[in-house]
Amino acid sequence: MSDPRFGQAVALFNAGDWYACHDGFEELWHECQGPSRKALQGILQIAVSQLHLQRGNLRGATVLLGEGLGRLQAYGPVQLGLDLDHLRSGAQALLTALQQQRPVEALPAPQLRPAGSREIR
Repeated sequence: MSDPRFGQAVALFNAGDWYACHDGFEELWHECQGPSRKALQGILQIAVSQLHLQRGNLRGATVLLGEGLGRLQAYGPVQLGLDLDHLRSGAQALLTALQQQRPVEALPAPQLRPAGSREIR
């Protein structure tokens, strides 16, 4: 997506600024038509799940993570120029821990990364 607001929302997501990133993605989602709309909604739901988690609302975090992952299931590994497999992997690990009522503090927050990029270790 070439809209500069998209890059800003991605940066906010990766910085853990969940409320601001939600606002950015929501604005784009309202304007979006076509196949990317549900992908944006899934990313939005994962961001809001993190906001719930940050505020101690484990049930809300669990529900929204599940809904976000459900929306992203319809897509292959790449959508919107993002590596959805990487996002889904991080979100799924968090969802599993929440469902099993395990501590999640040590788990990294889901991250968005450009398709084709490699994780630096």
